[in-house]
Amino acid sequence: MTERPGGGSTGAAGDEAALTPVALPRTGCILALDIGEKRIGLALSDPDQRLAHPLGTLHRRAGRRFPLAALRAYLKEHQPSGLLVGLPLTPEGVEDERARAARRIGGRIAEKTGLPVAFQDERMTTARALRAIRELGGGLRNRKADVDPLAATTLLQSYLDTRR
Repeated sequence: MTERPGGGSTGAAGDEAALTPVALPRTGCILALDIGEKRIGLALSDPDQRLAHPLGTLHRRAGRRFPLAALRAYLKEHQPSGLLVGLPLTPEGVEDERARAARRIGGRIAEKTGLPVAFQDERMTTARALRAIRELGGGLRNRKADVDPLAATTLLQSYLDTRR
């Protein structure tokens, strides 16, 4: 069984469940995660799922597990109906180890929180975020903290737009 790039669901890599797309609820907020090596950008939709906005950043420490406790604070505060995890495909649209790692993290989050988790192709989200920051003016040096949440916002808005 194959799937189109960017789709998918929870489950361990290689599981049949990992190949089955998950439909996130169409009502309630969606929380998006743009997972990087050092930082995880967060974005949140409005309850009507029309607009995404930047929410914050979680920090990862090298060699440590995903900061699930820090994520739980956002989940408790915002009560999302589902989660969207960025899937870092190669430029050719192929899943490599980074994409498999994102799927593993998404599966673990779904398992620990009970929330549905879907995956979305995140190619070019960081580049779009960087371009937006440059267009706003000011140096990137002073705006690095904005890149990850803005990338997550781009990811989530793309997802919301395709569902309409």
